[in-house]
Amino acid sequence: MTYEYVGNLHIHTPYSDGHGTHDEIALAAIKAELDFVVVTDHNIWVNGMDGYRYLDRHRVLLLTGEELHDRNRIPQKNHLLAYEAQCELAPYADNPQRLIDTIQNEGGLSFIAHPIDPELSRFNEPDLSWVDWEVDGFTGLEIWNFMSEFKSHLSSIPAALFYAYFPSFSSCGPYQEVLDRWDRMLAEGKHIVGIGGADAHAIPYRLGPLTRVIFPYGFLFKTVNTHVLMDEPFSGDVQVDRRRLFHNIRKGHCFIGYDLPQSTRGFRFIAHGDRGDVGMGESIDLTFGITLQVSVPQKSTIRLIREGFLVREWLAADNAVHTVSQPGAYRVEILIEFRGKSRTWILSNPIYVHE
Repeated sequence: MTYEYVGNLHIHTPYSDGHGTHDEIALAAIKAELDFVVVTDHNIWVNGMDGYRYLDRHRVLLLTGEELHDRNRIPQKNHLLAYEAQCELAPYADNPQRLIDTIQNEGGLSFIAHPIDPELSRFNEPDLSWVDWEVDGFTGLEIWNFMSEFKSHLSSIPAALFYAYFPSFSSCGPYQEVLDRWDRMLAEGKHIVGIGGADAHAIPYRLGPLTRVIFPYGFLFKTVNTHVLMDEPFSGDVQVDRRRLFHNIRKGHCFIGYDLPQSTRGFRFIAHGDRGDVGMGESIDLTFGITLQVSVPQKSTIRLIREGFLVREWLAADNAVHTVSQPGAYRVEILIEFRGKSRTWILSNPIYVHE
């Protein structure tokens, strides 16, 4: 049996540049029907906050990680999300490779955060993209960061006002440059896990006489989330459940869901072979042919991608089957119509088909 848990992996509090407490974040997560949240404040590991938070019969698992970058580097670059290292990592942030190695040595996971994060000069927002691509050993990429994508829509003051008051019109999908880089890494034979996150701050923005929290935590927790698939359910024991959660994220047993148009719970991507079945993040040997099967919660556009190339597309489908005879890393993109536009809805992690 497969258990699906939905959560957000990129959140900030007043310990860095967010505006909501851990308890406020947990409450917003419960109301948004998330199962877990991970707080990732900048260059500070806030120990002692982890645990389940409850509201009536509902609960959410709150954990803490860290988002790291070299504070002395101008302009600011190279943000890295760290999970489960269980120690303060800021002293290593000046050297991205040493930081990644330290996280790995501590048994943690590392993800390059918002790999493309363009400058927004009109609003004094710098370019925060990752630039040191010669590093290796990281767990994966934050393929879709809601807030960094949002910046791409703020071409003018009227556009900023429109999306501030109608935020559900803003998100269309991750940067194609990020997807292209992911596919190039997969084509090189690397196993790179893709995750998504809100990058939630709940910051009040002022524009002239107008002040507004454009993206409250509750709204963001209904947008770009990471769905984790597990063989065992959460037990209620914090230490057991965190190990299960991050073990499956490390393996790539997860997908990115844009849950605002409609919940993406129930999506599945499986490979069938004569030696058994495997799911996302797993490898399977190519014998007499591998059958890939996609199941989607509602009819949508299904795209099967092999290392950057479109293999096949299905329109208005909620199920798709395709037999492959070529090795490679296969992943799925799902598009849905929402607010008058075709938008990315689901991004799977790859299934690796070997000779």
